[in-house]
Amino acid sequence: MLDATDRALLRLLQRDASLSLAALAEAVHLTTSPCWKRLKRLEECGVITARVALLDAERVGLGLTAFVQLKTCDHSRDWFERFVAIIESFEEVTEFYRMAGDYDYLLKVQVADMNAYDHVYKRLVNSLEGLSDVSARFAMERIKSTTALPI
Repeated sequence: MLDATDRALLRLLQRDASLSLAALAEAVHLTTSPCWKRLKRLEECGVITARVALLDAERVGLGLTAFVQLKTCDHSRDWFERFVAIIESFEEVTEFYRMAGDYDYLLKVQVADMNAYDHVYKRLVNSLEGLSDVSARFAMERIKSTTALPI
């Protein structure tokens, strides 16, 4: 279970994972050794899954965000495992969800432009049988985007 100090550490790291151990310890009123032990425990139990640099998609030439909804007529385990392996091979797919509702899956695709999206679309529909509907929505403007969880 997470206590108040764990939550404070996690909030700090979500804002800036480059903070030094000394800065983190000071911010949560610990010395560096107990702070390091907490961080290590949070990593070992899977609460902290990675420390990464977040990039601006437009500034690296990937300014088009597509949300792709997929329906399938095949819900077998074999089809699902093959589908997951194929989607994992698409570096353009930055998020992948199994959904409840009208569509079975949702993909977030980050590409340079519409031509790049069309290439991804063609690879997708030619890689896998069993898709009954592939629909995309394109983001016109990012209003809010965060990786920080509300802890």
